[in-house]
Amino acid sequence: MPSTPQRLVLASASPRRLELLRQIGLVPDHVEPAELDETPHPRETPRHLAGRLAAAKAAAVRRRHPDAFVLAADTVVGVGRRVLPKVETEAEARACLALLSGRAHRVLTAVCVVAPDGRSSARLVESRVWFKRLSEAEAARYLRSGEGMGKAGGYAIQGRAAALVTQLQGSYSAVVGLPLHETANLLQGLGYMLP
Repeated sequence: MPSTPQRLVLASASPRRLELLRQIGLVPDHVEPAELDETPHPRETPRHLAGRLAAAKAAAVRRRHPDAFVLAADTVVGVGRRVLPKVETEAEARACLALLSGRAHRVLTAVCVVAPDGRSSARLVESRVWFKRLSEAEAARYLRSGEGMGKAGGYAIQGRAAALVTQLQGSYSAVVGLPLHETANLLQGLGYMLP
């Protein structure tokens, strides 16, 4: 056992990430979002964006909690090299649904953990999700739910959007926002004692 109590800080405001951690018995001692500008750089790929943001979030929060294990993640939805936004308006949500309708897209979730001794480790998990071809009525119904607001790609697979998904290849928890297998391995690899 560690000689001093270990602390875990989740560098995220996402209630979904908090719930996913609880699913595997992890309850962070503190939840503190990094509050960074998440705007993609010009020509930045979805893969690079997810990794860059997860690392930046972990570094920012670690400065305020140097004695804790800091866990950060970022999820990006990509179609080709295009990064879909975390939608803020109905127009953005409508555009995302139109783009995703009837095709596959990638969901990239990067996780970064920084230990109290400064060591860090990161993983990027890529999943593929296929949407059915949406009728105008189906798209309108989903938009009315408001569920996709604030979500990468304008949808929440753990909610009503589950009825729109025909196939998923990869990690379901990563599509929701935190790949649990990889997260547990990163924490253990840096010395965090899992419950």
